Amino acid sequence: MSAIVNANGLRKKYKSSVALDNVSFQIEPGRIVGLIGPNGAGKTTALKAMLGLTSFDGELSILGMDPMKQRHELMDQVCFIADVAVLPRWLKVHQAVDFVEGVHPRFSRERALGFLSKTKIKPESKVKELSKGMIAQLHLALVMSIDAKLLVLDEPTLGLDIIYRKEFYSNLLNDYFDEERTIIITTHQVEEVEHILTDLMFIKDGKIIIDASMEDIAERFVEVMVAPESADEARALNPIHERSVFGKFVFLYDNADQLALAELGELHNPSIADLFVATMKDEAA
Repeated sequence: MSAIVNANGLRKKYKSSVALDNVSFQIEPGRIVGLIGPNGAGKTTALKAMLGLTSFDGELSILGMDPMKQRHELMDQVCFIADVAVLPRWLKVHQAVDFVEGVHPRFSRERALGFLSKTKIKPESKVKELSKGMIAQLHLALVMSIDAKLLVLDEPTLGLDIIYRKEFYSNLLNDYFDEERTIIITTHQVEEVEHILTDLMFIKDGKIIIDASMEDIAERFVEVMVAPESADEARALNPIHERSVFGKFVFLYDNADQLALAELGELHNPSIADLFVATMKDEAA
């Protein structure tokens, strides 16, 4: 099966600032991709380009379609969740189900009602009567009931408490995702999506600086914790980042000789959060 997303030389400029700087990447079907970057890095612009919501230079194909010229056809195959506050507050739950059923040909009313039956959400309730977590449940139930090939999530759990955040991703993984669907997630809460991602893309200043599978990330990057007396020897091996923890030093390496590192201290794989901080040094500072 061909790639879900094909981007080649993607560029977008807003007056004096460059949002996307000659970006090229592919996303294969059946993957869960984390698009991670600091504020202003170009994440949202990239998503808008994929959804046909902003113009761009370069080449971009989504499901074999041009998102600007074929947006109507593309939206039959793509779903999008941003901040859940987009649902009208006066809308009743059953009206939301009726509306999506009326506008989307690939929506399953039975599936949506099945998802909602597992929650405390009542059909007659208005959106304004629901907590933000319940609104997220409603939004996710509607989206998961659409037989789409691509799901785009832009900070979908922003402002939710930890219980709703974990439930959101659990439902997404267990009730929606399969080898024929692809999910793209942008979030600042990287620890909560780390366990579900198959691929990781870091974007900084409009450029993709890391684009790899989680398996490749685990092989490529390694951290070593060393005692202070071994710190200079560890620095000589050119780490890309260092930090101190309880009187010891933790060094992060990219494609280093792990046998040599093992002689200095304890090795382990960095978390996405630690890798993010290390590769976004200027922004972290």
